[in-house]
Amino acid sequence: MMQKLRSWEGLLAFALLLIILYNTAFVPQYFTVSNQINLFHLSIEKIIVALVMTFIIINAAIDLSVGSIMGLAACAFGFLFQSGMPAGLAIPIVMVIGGLAGALNGYFIAHVGLPSLVVTLATLIGYRGLARVLVEDRSITDFPDWFDALGQLGLIGPIPFAFFAFIFLFLVLFVVLHKSAFGRKTYAIGINHDVAHFAGIDTAAHTMKLFVASGLVAAFAGLLYAARVGAVRGDVALGFELDIITLVLLGGVSIFGGSGTLVGTLMAVLIVLNLRNGMALMNITGHIQTGVIGVLLIGSVVVARLRLPAFLAPKAIQGRTQ
Repeated sequence: MMQKLRSWEGLLAFALLLIILYNTAFVPQYFTVSNQINLFHLSIEKIIVALVMTFIIINAAIDLSVGSIMGLAACAFGFLFQSGMPAGLAIPIVMVIGGLAGALNGYFIAHVGLPSLVVTLATLIGYRGLARVLVEDRSITDFPDWFDALGQLGLIGPIPFAFFAFIFLFLVLFVVLHKSAFGRKTYAIGINHDVAHFAGIDTAAHTMKLFVASGLVAAFAGLLYAARVGAVRGDVALGFELDIITLVLLGGVSIFGGSGTLVGTLMAVLIVLNLRNGMALMNITGHIQTGVIGVLLIGSVVVARLRLPAFLAPKAIQGRTQ
């Protein structure tokens, strides 16, 4: 128990508890059912993508294009629907588009050998440009009621479908990352790519799978966003990739790869959501909220690299600072 409390996840859990206690005591309307649902509802697409981004960064890579793939998926759905295609047929086509976008990233990273930062920065621009070509300056609306219900209504009371999708993905990906050979390979590649390769791991195929999964999940999140908002434009999910990466890094996943947990990412998600929600209810502007989250991220990195409280640092950072 003491070892868990001294872990990075334990520190995040303690910080989360302090934030919840403060919000409960001093922020009006914080602990209402409607507010707790709204807390997740407005950021659910980001936190879904953060789950697969955890795998990508543990694998010692990064995917800057996820926001653009979300936008491309939403715009492709709007374009296909407006062109007369039934929404039920457009959805699987959009998922294929997301998978292909991720596969293109994976090909240049895993097989051509280009850095993931360079490749996904290029596709961030390219996929966003393609999304804008599809919808131009229009706003596409009037989707079927059943599609809008995926983002706007609940299966159990007011709880949105996307929340259940997040819980399901978290449970599945937790088992994959922490209880399966696939997860062990992800950590091994992140710790040392060359050693993993010589140990018999097909590092190229593994990385390819991760980026295809990233594209699929981003496309799914883009569809959820379109359903929640009820409209798509060329700037859908613009800048989301920075928030997503922030969540993962705050959760203790090392930017160098090889270290981190999905529980840490979940703790970071809860911290950021509760912190933003509390500040919003106190009428603190969005710019200040963003600044606070930025300071929090910088502070987490500083704490992780200090030698004195080394028991709090993520394991990969501990190893690099000793």
